[in-house]
Amino acid sequence: MADHQEASITLPSDPASVAAARRYVGEVLGAWGLPEDAEAADSIRLIVSELATNAVQHTFGQSPTFTVDLRLEREEWLRVGVTDSCPRRPKRLPAAVQQDNGRGLVIIRWLAVEAGGRLSVTPAEDGGKTVWIALPWTAAAPAAARGC
Repeated sequence: MADHQEASITLPSDPASVAAARRYVGEVLGAWGLPEDAEAADSIRLIVSELATNAVQHTFGQSPTFTVDLRLEREEWLRVGVTDSCPRRPKRLPAAVQQDNGRGLVIIRWLAVEAGGRLSVTPAEDGGKTVWIALPWTAAAPAAARGC
């Protein structure tokens, strides 16, 4: 496998695009050797769903599209980024008991940390931002190293 692989997709900021982003990421991860039914694949798809949902719901029409970037570096780190053109940085909302939203970043951060990864936000060239998740790549690890 190459030292560095990349894939990306740009989708309209529409709720239907969240499922399309999730499917696309699943296909790319599979092509890179991560089985669709792997726990890591489920976590990555959930992270993409949450990030894409944030890009659609919280840009207030300032971002007509969002882009999902995947980067596999030296088969050691997977970086997943979702870019939108809204300059407002994401922020965690207080989680009220009856609140139906505002927990996406908490979920994303928890999943990243649980997998040994991290979350970061960087400015995008167009004035927007990219929310990145960096995760250790486990697809090539022998079954004994991953656990049963």
